[in-house]
Amino acid sequence: MKSIWSSLRVSQNVMGAFGLVMVFSIFVNLLILTSPIYMMQVYDRVLTTSRVETLIFLSLIAFAALAVLGLLDGVRSYLLTRLGRFLDLSLRDPVLTQAIAQSRRDGQNHRRLIDDLGTARNYLGSAAVLPFFDAPWVPFFILIMALLHPWLGVLALIAAIVLFGMALANDHFCKTPLRIATSQQIMASEFAGAALQNSEVIHAMGMQGAVAERYRQQVEQMGQTGQNAADMGATITAASKALRIAVQSAALGLGAYLVIRAELTPGGMIAGSIILGRALAPIEQSIGSWKQFVGARDAYKNIKGFLSSRPAEAERIAMPALKGRVSVENLSFSMPRAERPSLRRATFQLEPGTALALVGASASGKSTLCRLLVGAWQPTTGSVRIDGADIMTLNPTDIGATIGYMPQTVELFSGTVKSNIARLGAASDEAVIAAAKAAGCHEMILRLQDGYETELGPRGMFLSGGQRQRIGLARALFGDPQLIVLDEPNSNLDQDGELALVHAMRERKALGATIIVVSHRTSLLDPIDKIGVLRDGVLDQFGDRDEVLRDMAGQRAISRPTLVPSADEPKPSTGAKTA
Repeated sequence: MKSIWSSLRVSQNVMGAFGLVMVFSIFVNLLILTSPIYMMQVYDRVLTTSRVETLIFLSLIAFAALAVLGLLDGVRSYLLTRLGRFLDLSLRDPVLTQAIAQSRRDGQNHRRLIDDLGTARNYLGSAAVLPFFDAPWVPFFILIMALLHPWLGVLALIAAIVLFGMALANDHFCKTPLRIATSQQIMASEFAGAALQNSEVIHAMGMQGAVAERYRQQVEQMGQTGQNAADMGATITAASKALRIAVQSAALGLGAYLVIRAELTPGGMIAGSIILGRALAPIEQSIGSWKQFVGARDAYKNIKGFLSSRPAEAERIAMPALKGRVSVENLSFSMPRAERPSLRRATFQLEPGTALALVGASASGKSTLCRLLVGAWQPTTGSVRIDGADIMTLNPTDIGATIGYMPQTVELFSGTVKSNIARLGAASDEAVIAAAKAAGCHEMILRLQDGYETELGPRGMFLSGGQRQRIGLARALFGDPQLIVLDEPNSNLDQDGELALVHAMRERKALGATIIVVSHRTSLLDPIDKIGVLRDGVLDQFGDRDEVLRDMAGQRAISRPTLVPSADEPKPSTGAKTA
């Protein structure tokens, strides 16, 4: 199948841009000869003839050639800047969306792909890549040196071979340590991020010292590995620089000897030294920027490999006005490398306007089923269908208009309350306020410092758990979705919040929405029509609410020597209606 990478045609466009840069590099490197040729003419023609007119015309020609050189060199940098911008525009959305998709598939954080894109973009869009375009011209300059005199050509060839050997040694000795240091840096950054996210727990349980020690160990490992690679790179870079200066001096000395022997002109001596410096400069510059090159090369390979493994997504047909009829067919899910499935062969159906409660012990598969129902995870086998359409094949626009989801841990984004409720999209004030009123949090929002324009900070850090949960409910209800999935929506709510939640469920049911809710509290059972009981990843029971509750009560009575219910048993409201 055609991959996302091949459909984007990034490689072809990058190579096309490199081709243009190479074309301009031809003229740039030819015009580099302006300075040595000018020196030769001044020493060998002007000084010997004392003709001022010749000096003036030579200077004007050299000035014009150097002006064109500067212009073409600027065009090369201009092209590379646009290449970095093109890479960003072409890959930004695919990398982000596919990283998010892969994260929900395997439960891992694929933020490194975003960082890799930044690394590749910054390098390809900078002048640090130019030495690699100039390096192929080293043989040409060596040939010019040989034309001036064979011994100068031999000196240039030996120096180029030695410098090229240093570049290979730099790659050999630094490549592995740099990759290890990069991996260690990622691990340390992820650990620091997790520590900041759990700052309250760390402070409350006195874990500051242990966290600091763990982070210190990771940073020290990274620092030591990076230091070893940097030391080796610095040593080779310093040696290459010293070698280039020494060889240029040697070229002057050799040229002077050849002038004394009348085998070379004084102008040729000066020109040879300048050309030799130009011939060796790209190799030396490549050694100096090798760390950047290796990082950008690995980053580009990672992005290319990842997007090449993702099949290109065909245009999905729009299916507006979905009613919310849910059909779960033989649904199973296993985490990568897990010993047993998190969910096994779940099958049930829900008609629009039905409310289902999922109950069960911890780790019984409730949250897994919720994620599968909204398409956040891709099932291992089976399918979830809305109005007969597989949820994994729906157009994202239709999913956004049809599904409202509130996860067990509500995560809000930096921005205002309004933008979070509107799912970061453009929305009218009326629609946002309607969602907030439906969730029962309109008055709460008005009491915030700036009302709906209150900035929440990263991850909604300026709100309490209950406030985040109620705004998360408003976000789930935004746009009047036909399928609403709520994973423990009342875990942080007070009594008023629970009453508002129950009221919202009743209203959504009356409008024909299908509601699926996970909760351990009996306060949410009043608007419920059906109950599904999960045990060890298996949908053990499914049916009308009162019938399932009677079966559960009977099973408890059989398993106990007394018929007196315990205080923590669920007791449905007497006013509840059956499906």
